[in-house]
Amino acid sequence: MLNKDSIIEKMNRLGHDKTPFLFIIDFEQENGFIIEDAFNQDNILFSLNSISNSPTYSPLNNSINPIIKPYPKSFEEYNNQFEIVNQALMNGDSFLANLTIKTKIDINLSLEEIFHRANSKYKLYIKDKLVSFSPESFVKIKDNKISTYPMKGTIDASIPNAEQTILNDYKETCEHNTIVDLMRNDLNIIASNVRVERFRYIDKLQTSRGDILQVSSEIVGDLDKDFNENLGNIISKLLPAGSISGAPKTSTINIIQSSEKEKRGFYTGIFGFFDGKDLDSAVIIRYIEKENDNYYFRSGGGLTINSNPEEEYKEAINKIYLPF
Repeated sequence: MLNKDSIIEKMNRLGHDKTPFLFIIDFEQENGFIIEDAFNQDNILFSLNSISNSPTYSPLNNSINPIIKPYPKSFEEYNNQFEIVNQALMNGDSFLANLTIKTKIDINLSLEEIFHRANSKYKLYIKDKLVSFSPESFVKIKDNKISTYPMKGTIDASIPNAEQTILNDYKETCEHNTIVDLMRNDLNIIASNVRVERFRYIDKLQTSRGDILQVSSEIVGDLDKDFNENLGNIISKLLPAGSISGAPKTSTINIIQSSEKEKRGFYTGIFGFFDGKDLDSAVIIRYIEKENDNYYFRSGGGLTINSNPEEEYKEAINKIYLPF
């Protein structure tokens, strides 16, 4: 693994040379991977829309009904974390903070089988360590334009009038507005002519518990023609992703750390692929990790001053699913 400075330097150099590479960076920006020959190794598998190094896979137990059984922390434990964040929100130290939890689970599939079977736009598998089946893009770069797609707002699609319910929800609207403003400001650091192309559009996702709706926006900016020579600098200035940290970013990260009391590691970090010309990347959410033969699912959600702890606790637990 590489440290932050080494990652930035290597991304700049490979970008300058227009050499394709896979990159993975953890939430704390302390560790990561840069893999040049990503298609000729199998320790790290990835899929970003149409780009993948995943081999053709026909698992023998594909017909087995997938089972995921969570053992969530109690509401009282969650509420203790919630209150730390909520007090900071009331003090004005943050306007939006993403609080996450770590839940022990039982599953009847391996991490690699989950990777191959997952129905998701963005997938990552690190051998014997983690799998992510993320629906959330981080940034895309194409034709000297950089785009980001912050995702905030989730609802069970089976609820009557679910789309209008989530779009009209006051708390969810405030949360989404805040993250759009944060990501627009982030893009202004490295791009010009930053604008919101699409605001609060709906995606439907299939899960093992039924369909869910998620709300996203699209924000676009223009990059210099020689952006590839500064890929590492560009990406590092945008980290960590605003949608899984909060606003204002620096103070909110400190609040998150005091509440969660452990490092996130690769959870809520990013991964992506540069093909020598364009770049696609994702936020590492919907995440299962293996520790000492135990499996843990990481999940969470954004908190504002209008958040209800019981509802936020329920949302974090409801996000524990398999995407097939």
